[in-house]
Amino acid sequence: MGGQLIADSQTVSYMLIIPAIDVRHGRAVRLTQGDPARETVYGDDPVAVAREWEAKGAPRLHVVDLDGAKAGQPRNAEAVRRIVASAGDVPVQLGGGLRSVDAIEASLETGVDRVVLGTAALRDPDLVREGARRFAGRVVVGIDARDGRVAVEGWLDESTASALDVARRFEDAG
Repeated sequence: MGGQLIADSQTVSYMLIIPAIDVRHGRAVRLTQGDPARETVYGDDPVAVAREWEAKGAPRLHVVDLDGAKAGQPRNAEAVRRIVASAGDVPVQLGGGLRSVDAIEASLETGVDRVVLGTAALRDPDLVREGARRFAGRVVVGIDARDGRVAVEGWLDESTASALDVARRFEDAG
């Protein structure tokens, strides 16, 4: 995440780096370009990975339920609860499989401070707007893109939609 900060009539650029913990089959993994056949396992316990990031001073954690992204509904809620409980004061955001208001609400009830909607931003913009209205300040649009085109369902499907065009749809959504 990048941005600009205006201080004393001077523009200062900044970048916030948020470590990600991708959870698949209960383990912390990384998929190269979303390909399940190109998986690197970082730990059998995603809670231990979260603790490592907290100890290193992470300002926030980004957790992705990869099983949920593929299934279209959350699959690792218990792991998410444990990550949130272990993260201390570090806020946790969650994405992956959040494709209904009920899923958003249940995910927020795990203790995450905000949810990230990706596939829904492309396929169900009304859900994004409803979520942003009902859970003000706790819904973020996340757009994965390859060659400027939106990728959805945990990188498993690529659309023809422009990432920039999808982002612009939500400029006024809160």
